[in-house]
Amino acid sequence: MSITNSKKLIAFTLATVLTALFSTAANSSPRNVNSKLKHNIENKTQKEQVQAAYLELISKMERKPAILKASFSSKTKKPKQIKTSYSPKSDQAYSNRLHVTATAYTSHVNQTDSTPNIAAWGDRLRPGMKVIAVSRDLLNKYGLKHKQKVHIKGLEGEYVVLDKMNKRWRKKIDIYMGKNLRKAFKWGRRKVEIHWN
Repeated sequence: MSITNSKKLIAFTLATVLTALFSTAANSSPRNVNSKLKHNIENKTQKEQVQAAYLELISKMERKPAILKASFSSKTKKPKQIKTSYSPKSDQAYSNRLHVTATAYTSHVNQTDSTPNIAAWGDRLRPGMKVIAVSRDLLNKYGLKHKQKVHIKGLEGEYVVLDKMNKRWRKKIDIYMGKNLRKAFKWGRRKVEIHWN
């Protein structure tokens, strides 16, 4: 049995039961003729209401299977290729490149300060974000800026400059690892090449 037929059967059964209940209530022995006439009028009104509700229910049910059918038929077709926001660029696509030391950090008080989720410019950090902190010489001497997109060679996607490191560091970046201490320790300290425009 199709979805449409089974829903119609349920709705029809419901409407029949309601009609029978209203009919029984209306036909219960009235004391006089006026009362009987009044019951008949009420019964007719209730019957019309039930019929109207039934028709509305059926029309809604007829629309839903059409939507379901469309979704089922779309699954049988060849799935569309989803485009990701990141498309790999060749190294030549960037105008600036630099070799730096890369470490990792997390949103823990012992690695940052008393507000580990707030970056140097006031941006709020959340696990899963592709963010880096940069040494101040990369900002002053090499031209990186707040919210600059940076590609780290060997890693997927682009990272955004949202944080600054302590003044003592030179030619260094810190890659944000959310709250994943194990991942940060596993990264350790590496020499990487960064690219930006």
